Amino acid sequence: MYVTVVPNRGSPPAVLLRESYREGAKVKNRTIANLSKWPPEKVKALGAVLRGDRLTPAGEGIEIVRAVPHGHVMAAIGTMKRTGLDKLLPAAPKRKRDLALALIIARLIDPESKLATARALDEETASHSLGALLRLGPVSANDVYEALDWLGEQQAKIEKALARRHLSEGTLVLYDLTSAYLEGRCCRLARRRYSRDGRSDKLQIVFGVLCNQEGCPVAVWLA
Repeated sequence: MYVTVVPNRGSPPAVLLRESYREGAKVKNRTIANLSKWPPEKVKALGAVLRGDRLTPAGEGIEIVRAVPHGHVMAAIGTMKRTGLDKLLPAAPKRKRDLALALIIARLIDPESKLATARALDEETASHSLGALLRLGPVSANDVYEALDWLGEQQAKIEKALARRHLSEGTLVLYDLTSAYLEGRCCRLARRRYSRDGRSDKLQIVFGVLCNQEGCPVAVWLA
């Protein structure tokens, strides 16, 4: 048996499975099946089997160089697009916005230090598929800090966009405060003040969060 392609006037060629047989002194051919509707790769594989070519068993001939977690990244990116979070960021060069979005998502799926986050996003040391999906390429710690600086500069614009989306005139808003003590002396926000953790011996940072009545954060304040 063999696979042959027969030209067809005005139509795609016919792909046929045929066999040869002998009738007396004559060699004849007959069609066993019409394979015209088969996908090309399937026809090619059948032809290779009929010719006796050696096929590579499943799993052989493939080397897995690196496999990184992917599902939770896709879920986070899908949620970001569904909620329109990516549209809240002000206009900026694409890489800067993509890095900012990557930092937001990374904070949800894999909260780490800035250096660890840069390594997780970098194409050579990635620990998940986020950097590859956003096509970030090489990512350094300096890239991360620059993106954070840009986000900080855009805070007021982002909060106004959130307020337009989640707050309306006369709506209920929720505001609450908390604090955390600081191990160190160089943070310009830290002050000596009341400690909710019972560590009055340490410098404190106070956090304020404004939410809508459903608890969606709209603005944050630190002092």
